[in-house]
Amino acid sequence: MHYIKSKGILSAKNGMNLYRGCSHGCIYCDSRSKCYHIEHNFEDIEIKENAIELLENALKHKRKKCMIGTGSMTDPYIPLENEIGNVRKALSLVYQYGFGFTLITKSNQVLRDLDLLKSINDKTKCVVQMTLTTYNEDLCKKLEPNVSTTQHRFEALKQLYNAGIPTVVWLCPILPFINDTEENISGILDLCIEAGVYGVICFGMGLTLREGNREYFYRQLDLSFPGMKEKYIQTYGNQYEINSPNSTALMKLFHQKCNQHGIIHDNVKIFEYLSTFEEKQSDKQLSLFD
Repeated sequence: MHYIKSKGILSAKNGMNLYRGCSHGCIYCDSRSKCYHIEHNFEDIEIKENAIELLENALKHKRKKCMIGTGSMTDPYIPLENEIGNVRKALSLVYQYGFGFTLITKSNQVLRDLDLLKSINDKTKCVVQMTLTTYNEDLCKKLEPNVSTTQHRFEALKQLYNAGIPTVVWLCPILPFINDTEENISGILDLCIEAGVYGVICFGMGLTLREGNREYFYRQLDLSFPGMKEKYIQTYGNQYEINSPNSTALMKLFHQKCNQHGIIHDNVKIFEYLSTFEEKQSDKQLSLFD
């Protein structure tokens, strides 16, 4: 790990990354792409040493309350978080200043902060987003070797639901010839149904590959799926969008099953929900007497 001083913390859309780089080792990781300009070794985590100070200053000076987000580039619950604690510090500030919060993770370590997540949700709105790529535990360990398995994430989703915290699942990426089967998609959706998720985000049955993440992905294919790299090159060449040959049937299954069980599966609606700040009615009523 290494430290830097940052000039700012929140993006124009109120997202933040407290760390840069990741140690989860997911074989398909888009954040390794060169377009994101992570110049250091990806596993050498960059820590913004003044992140919490910058966040408090930003929250103090915001004119309107909003949703604050994290996890779009780096999973907030990398193992280093247990040592540094920036996510928990950020959650405390978000609660203190009355903002909403949403995060994206693949780790059941999110449950460490269940008390703060619940406190934020009781006051405004807190949504936990969890990525699921396969319901097969052995395959999960190959695709995402250094992070909580699907079963552990599923158990976390259930605990979040029981605590009254809404959840959204990212059903991606779907890797052609690896996890692009009806059995896999149906299995993931069964977990979502049982865990009571609010919505499932899906951009299609496939993945994207570009300079940086393509090379890493192919190296991992050689290690875990011998011969698969050659199949990808023969089938897709250097395409950016890699769509499963089973895409049409899988998307039909996805939409049908979500419809049957009342799961929101319109990406536009889900992103609107994630970005909409909500105050609980009790807080609105109390504010009338302030």
